[in-house]
Amino acid sequence: MKKILLLLLVANITLAQKSGGILFKTTPIGSVFQEAKRAGKPVFVEIYSPTCHTCQSFIPTLADSRVGKFYNAKFLSTKLDIGEPATRAFLESRHLYVPSLPLFLYFDPQQNLVHFAMSNNMTDEVIRHGTNAMDPQARSQNMKIRYQQGERAANFLIDYAMYGRVIKDTVANMAAMNEYARQQSAATFANQTNWLALQKLVLDFENPMFQYMLGHLETYRKAYGAEPVLQVAENILMSSLFSGRGAQYPISKILEVKQDLIKIGIDPKIAANRTLLSEVSAYFRARQTAKAVERMDNQVNSNQLTVPEYMYISRLFNRSSPDAVDAPTVVKWINKGLALKPGPKEQADLYYEMAEAYRRGGKSADAQKAAQKSMEMSQASHLDTRRNVEQLGKLK
Repeated sequence: MKKILLLLLVANITLAQKSGGILFKTTPIGSVFQEAKRAGKPVFVEIYSPTCHTCQSFIPTLADSRVGKFYNAKFLSTKLDIGEPATRAFLESRHLYVPSLPLFLYFDPQQNLVHFAMSNNMTDEVIRHGTNAMDPQARSQNMKIRYQQGERAANFLIDYAMYGRVIKDTVANMAAMNEYARQQSAATFANQTNWLALQKLVLDFENPMFQYMLGHLETYRKAYGAEPVLQVAENILMSSLFSGRGAQYPISKILEVKQDLIKIGIDPKIAANRTLLSEVSAYFRARQTAKAVERMDNQVNSNQLTVPEYMYISRLFNRSSPDAVDAPTVVKWINKGLALKPGPKEQADLYYEMAEAYRRGGKSADAQKAAQKSMEMSQASHLDTRRNVEQLGKLK
């Protein structure tokens, strides 16, 4: 199959060359940008996959002589396979996200993204995207200024929200989609266009269109299917929870997300697992350590944790708790982990955390005993004992 795909790719490049289509460089992306600097030209990058049917359907369009004439004159062009580690490394280095394929990206020679496009498969439109990329006023890079200056057309807001996704600017995405939702009447929230917006663009569970969806789940299930509705709703809720904004949610909002997960059909126990760490962190931020302990202890008592899990939650509380109210419970968790009879290395880690918990709780003698035990287990396992030496020094 790989050989067939490779042959198809070679054939497609040959087709482009013979027909006068876009001449895609086959050198590494870094070399393309070096050449672009020398030539003083911007760079067009198609992000694609050889197994993407939509990407394959674009091949004749990109091989069209009109498209080739325009792009070959204006840009240096290359195409990157999303499945290749080098492509993912390049995208990560530029802090870019690929929401769907194919994705057209336009860069200046210094590797700054100036424009993006998710194009329809038409010759004139592909040329139009390239034309916009060459126009400082029309390119995506200028969208934030246009938004700040008051541009609010619905199509612009959709484009700006998608640009926010591509450049990983959640704040811009949310602002655009909240404004877009305010422009729509509730009667249109469930139509095909706004369903696509929920699928592709909405990242905030407080967006009015998503809140409407939560209140009319059966309407959406009948129109678009139970499984797609579940997937879209789950994605929006989890995107909200794990966003930068979600990291600052008060406990009330996190509990709302948990109840919404249950409402859309997620098993309550799974929903509780999903929001556990967010709840604990919110309690820490509010300096409600006792509630954080209670929430985690309920989780411990209702599940069979592994030694690494006991290790994780003990470290979490030792490092992040705003006070020492949790210390006795942390010791209890560690003893549960030790009761599972882990190996010497894991015992060394657990006793180290036990010493930290005792130290935080003001029990210096117990802390010294646990620290000494951690040292002995570390030595027996031939581990680096510098942390143990430092810990014992602090406890003297």
